Amino acid sequence: MTLISLFKQTNPKNANLLIQGPDSFFNDYLVRNYLNQKSFSELDQVIVDCLEDGLDELMATLTESSLFSNQKVVVVKNPFFLMAKVPQKFKKQVEKLTKIIEHLSDLEDVVVFVANYEKIDRRKKISKLLLEHVNVVETTFKPYEVSGIIKAISKEEGYQITNMALQILIQRSDQVLDVSLSNYVKLKNIVGEDKRITETLINENIDRSLSENIFEILTAAFDKKYQEATQRLEDHLREGASAIQLLAIFESQLEFLTCVKVLQNRRWSKDQITKELKVNPYRVKLALENKVSLSKLTVLLKQAIELDFGYKNGTYHGDEFLKLFLLKI
Repeated sequence: MTLISLFKQTNPKNANLLIQGPDSFFNDYLVRNYLNQKSFSELDQVIVDCLEDGLDELMATLTESSLFSNQKVVVVKNPFFLMAKVPQKFKKQVEKLTKIIEHLSDLEDVVVFVANYEKIDRRKKISKLLLEHVNVVETTFKPYEVSGIIKAISKEEGYQITNMALQILIQRSDQVLDVSLSNYVKLKNIVGEDKRITETLINENIDRSLSENIFEILTAAFDKKYQEATQRLEDHLREGASAIQLLAIFESQLEFLTCVKVLQNRRWSKDQITKELKVNPYRVKLALENKVSLSKLTVLLKQAIELDFGYKNGTYHGDEFLKLFLLKI
C-alpha cells in the first residue's frame, strides 16, 4: 500500500497519477513513496520540469518511440498548462500537448504529474482530458488535520508514535505540514530498532518553534514567573529576533487565547473549538488549561496592539518597552 491511499483517489487502478496540492515538500514525499513500489523498480525514471525544460521537452519525452527505449516512469513537475492563466506564447505547444494527453492511456510509460498548486483550471480542455486519464489525488487539508496525516504516515511506514509525542511534534512544527514532515523524517533517521518515536526523542532532537517559545514566555508571565519570562525573552532578542517580530507573535498568541476563552464561555467542547479555529487539538488543550480571564486577555491584546502601533510609528524604540509589557501581565 502507498501513502496516496490516505487520500481520496479518482481511479486507484490507473498507474498514471496526478498529485495536486499546495505543499511541494509533502507532494514530493508522496511521489517518492509511490515510485518506490516493486512494480516500478526496474523502470528508468525521467524528470521533466515544464518551467525549466519546457513543453517541447515534455512532448518529446512522452512521444519517444518504445522501439528505441525501455518503458519508463516520467515525472512531470510544474505542469503550468493546467493553470487558469497561461502565457499566450505557449498556445500552440499546449494545443499539441492536448492531443498527446488525449491518448495518454495508450502510452507504455507511467506518467506522474506533480501540480504544487492550490487549484487547477478544470474547465480547460487539456485539464479535462488529463483528469480522465489519470488517478487524481488532491493533497488538500486543514491545519488541524496535520497531526492525523503524520500519524497515518508513521503507521503506514511501520513507526510507532504516542499521542502525546505526536502532539509535541506538531506543536514544535507550528502545525505546518512540511515542517512536521521534515521533523518526522529527522526522527525516523535517528530512532532505534524498535521504531518508537517517543516524547524524549522529540524533546532531545527537535527544537521548540519561536511561536511555542513565545507561548511558554506568556505562560510564565501569567504564572508570575517574571524572571523566567524575561530571561527567555532576552535570549530571543540576543539571537537576533526584533521586538516588533516578537510582539507580533505575542499578539497572535493573545488573540488565539482570547478566541478560545470566548468559545469556552459559550460551552463549546475542545473538538468544536479545534474545528472552528482550524488548529491543532494540543494547542487548544493548552489554551483551555490557561486560567487567565477573558477580560484580562482582552486588555492585554489591546495593549499589545497599541504597543505594536507605537513601535511602527516610531514612538517606541529598543526592547525595553516590550519587556515592560511582559512585566505588566
